Amino acid sequence: MISVITAIRNHLDMNRLYWEKLKQYTVLPFELIIIDNDSSDGSAEFFESVGAKVIRNKGNYSYPHCQNQGIAAARYDVFAFFNNDIIVCPYWDKLLLNIMTQKNIDFISPASNDRIETTVSTKTIVKRWKYVKYPFIFLFGHGYYNLKWMCYMMYGNWEIYTKKRHEKFGIDIIEDFSGSCVLVSRFGMDKVGGKWDERIQAADFDMYMQVRKRSLTIGDIKPMQVALGVFFHHYSRLTLRSKHYMPFLDADKLILIEQKWGDERKTLLEKLDTHVGK
Repeated sequence: MISVITAIRNHLDMNRLYWEKLKQYTVLPFELIIIDNDSSDGSAEFFESVGAKVIRNKGNYSYPHCQNQGIAAARYDVFAFFNNDIIVCPYWDKLLLNIMTQKNIDFISPASNDRIETTVSTKTIVKRWKYVKYPFIFLFGHGYYNLKWMCYMMYGNWEIYTKKRHEKFGIDIIEDFSGSCVLVSRFGMDKVGGKWDERIQAADFDMYMQVRKRSLTIGDIKPMQVALGVFFHHYSRLTLRSKHYMPFLDADKLILIEQKWGDERKTLLEKLDTHVGK
């Protein structure tokens, strides 16, 4: 069973679509924990109405702070740290948990339009999404039905597209991550301190570095992996770049990733091997 943890601030239409697809395509028992950063458009009430556990903040907090609130409230032993601007694929939970078990992995992301099998193919899909997203938003906005149309224009039939990717890649993995959607076992989280570093807004990359360092120095966990046969769509900062954005209340304690890792960052990444792990 999975505890899905998602931080939000407004964007009711995106939240509605996120929940619709999460409910439709999740097959195993799960709980949804929403960290609401003072929404004013009914988003918190919407998630409460569908049975999510909603934690209400009196202001806008950074990503790692919100994820740690979710961990503290989670009942299950696998955490899914999901952005609200993603579309999951059919059977995502069953597929990812199967890979985690077979490959003995504690940190995994699905493939997405942020990261697929090669650098070249990733650049191609990123460019395609930009061609779809920006003109569409400029002309029509990002309401609920427009969001669905954008996804259709990108992939056609979503279920067929994701099924074909699974048929092609199966349980193949590659070391990397997609920050919009990361699954972590409680065991793995405990190995890196049990929570996100609340000083680092780029917390996904910081977590990747922590896991990579421990895998190289201690070896009791494996580096973060991308499951190439499981694909999510990410609307890519659609919710950040808008009138709804407000500065973080905890901004005074945030530092840059370089301030934490310094030269060690370069050393760790020099040892990176991005081959596909069969």
